[in-house]
Amino acid sequence: MASISTLSAALSGTSASDLLRSSSNGVSGIPLRALGRARLNPGRKAISVSAKLRKGKKHEYPWPDDADENVKGGVLTHLSHFKPLKEKQKPVTLDFEKPLVVLEKKIIDVRKMAHETGLDFSDQILSLENKYQQALKDLYTHLTPIQRVNIARHPNRPTFLDHVFNITEKFVELHGDRLGYNDPAIVTGIGTIDGRRYMFMGHQKGRNTKENIQRNFGMPTPHGYRKALRMMYYADHHGFPIVTFIDTPGAFADLKSEELGQGEAIAHNLRTMFGLKVPIISIVIGEGGSGGALAIGCANKLLMLENAVFYVASPEACAAILWKSAKASPQAAEKLKITAPELCKLQIADGIIPEPLGGAHADSAWTSQQIKIAINETMDELLKMDTEELLKHRMLKFRKIGGFQEGIPIERKRKFNMKKKEKAIRMKSVQELETKVKKVKQKSVKAKESSIGNSDFDLNKMIEKLNKEVDFEFSEAVKAMGLKDRLVALREEFSKAKSPDRLIQPALKDKIEKLSDEFNRGLSKAPNYENLKNKLEMLKNLSKSKALSVKDVKEETPLKQEINKKFAEVLGRSDVQEKYEVLRAEIANSGASSYMNLDPELQKKIDKVKKEIQGELSDALKSLGLDVEVLTSKVGGLSGQASLSSLFKPKIKELNEEINLGIESVASRTDLKDKIELLKLEVAKAGKTPDTTSRNKILALEQQIKQSLAAALDSSDLKNKHEKLREEILETAESSAGLDPKEGDGDARIMTNLGAEHTFA
Repeated sequence: MASISTLSAALSGTSASDLLRSSSNGVSGIPLRALGRARLNPGRKAISVSAKLRKGKKHEYPWPDDADENVKGGVLTHLSHFKPLKEKQKPVTLDFEKPLVVLEKKIIDVRKMAHETGLDFSDQILSLENKYQQALKDLYTHLTPIQRVNIARHPNRPTFLDHVFNITEKFVELHGDRLGYNDPAIVTGIGTIDGRRYMFMGHQKGRNTKENIQRNFGMPTPHGYRKALRMMYYADHHGFPIVTFIDTPGAFADLKSEELGQGEAIAHNLRTMFGLKVPIISIVIGEGGSGGALAIGCANKLLMLENAVFYVASPEACAAILWKSAKASPQAAEKLKITAPELCKLQIADGIIPEPLGGAHADSAWTSQQIKIAINETMDELLKMDTEELLKHRMLKFRKIGGFQEGIPIERKRKFNMKKKEKAIRMKSVQELETKVKKVKQKSVKAKESSIGNSDFDLNKMIEKLNKEVDFEFSEAVKAMGLKDRLVALREEFSKAKSPDRLIQPALKDKIEKLSDEFNRGLSKAPNYENLKNKLEMLKNLSKSKALSVKDVKEETPLKQEINKKFAEVLGRSDVQEKYEVLRAEIANSGASSYMNLDPELQKKIDKVKKEIQGELSDALKSLGLDVEVLTSKVGGLSGQASLSSLFKPKIKELNEEINLGIESVASRTDLKDKIELLKLEVAKAGKTPDTTSRNKILALEQQIKQSLAAALDSSDLKNKHEKLREEILETAESSAGLDPKEGDGDARIMTNLGAEHTFA
């Protein structure tokens, strides 16, 4: 007993927690370590124990000091770490949106100018705003697949929690997988919509760099999928319908995740979701990548936002595998059929939720309301089913995907939705075409030497074949560059704009020019560029050969030169010139303005002289061994019309083309272009029945444009050319017919043709 009391005194400094423990030697309340120390240090009377606490970061508890009980989403939303951003997100402009930014900048500049100067620029601002709205509508109603991918990845696109807090009256987030970890990339919680309780779960991306790092860019680890699995069991037990939101590039595929069973966690979720007895709706709000998206996407109904995408492999990964370059991602995005409309056609997605023009980030609240409407409508349909029907519905949704087999009749509806098989076109290789072109050229040369006319037929046939080959290569290049949809959309717009009751939009021309520039810049990178280049070169050579053969045929007419020489000899004789001068003097003395106003005697004399001259010319032609048939017109003065028209027609055409080019160059000036655009706008605003004010505005603008064009053309040398050609026609008419040009309708008609399109007065 004495020894026990000594030990008690020695252990007077032992802590209370140590005294509560039991030892293996049967002594209650005394640990073995204390007994050992007591034997070694029998003389020690007290033992002291001290612990040093490590300083750490103070926990930032999410509940504020002045918590508002009436906050939207309920008081429990104060517990969420998802708070409104302190700084506004910076605007991000995608590559294809740059034309819109230019127009927006113009509107801002004009408004600033109006504010600074105090002038009224309302018409210009209205015109620019209309142009902006039209360009925005045209752009977002004809998006290519790769453009939709870029919108789905937009940094400012609303996230899962943004939508949840917008559509729910109350929401509380539930954390943890009960295995020691809480993955922030997947968020789960219970919330209510219109009084109906749901289990929400979805991928959560960050709204800035800091949040993206915290959320791992929306890429879950196995812990996240196990958390979602736990909440699925919880919802199934309590009868809560499940709504999942998909927005991930894919599951996080690092070494640690694979060690922790990433594949097993996804597979477990897939198996479990097919057996849940509650309705499930999945909504793709951004990008849905591979199994990482499908792990919470085995639902009765799969809905997609208008610009969302759902894929097995990203376009960049697909392009790197198939084309060995990520630059072919536009082509890969088109081939993969990953957009909402394409997936609905394939019956993988069950519906499309609309987005505002500019994407979901342009008006996130409106987009959230569309999601809310879709959830209510779909859930009303699913809640009418009993458990057995619900499970069968979910199973059949996935069983019918890809259900196409050979030899089995296809359902009428599915057959209607299938894309028609494109007709296989076997295009000849460049070597085959080169061989054939050489043969055609050799045949053409031999035919020319032997004066056989079949060469032209073979040459034309070969040019026609080459044209088809070149057209096919161009279409393949357009497909490879991912511009096919844009080209088709532009063709539709252009065909509509060409109709008389539609006004051609100024933005359409810019879009055509932009597409053309983009095609020309990227053509050299197209896979079939070399084939296209070679075929174009062959077509060019053949066209040159054809032009030369035509030229040779034209030049092989020395007879024409002899005829002209004979005509010059006849008309240059002194007796003919004398008759011509006498007739001219008599016509001048008569004072008649036309042939019909002359005296009958003078008319007979003129006709007699004409017949004599025609006889001289026919004799000259007969001396060359030619048969001549003289054609006379019923109206005097018309006999020289055909010859003069054919003589001066090329010159008149050339002058008209120069005048047209001059008008186009003047019209392309900035000041005149603005006036023309303003005139188009006024005409569009006025409609079919313009009022007095609109009519006056239109007339004034037309007068200004005409004056500007006339002034510009007067300053050029086109007027001098016009006058010079006019004088030349008059001189030729006088020398060839021996009459005043006023006497015949033919020469007057030639002058009319020259001045029909343009006047310099």
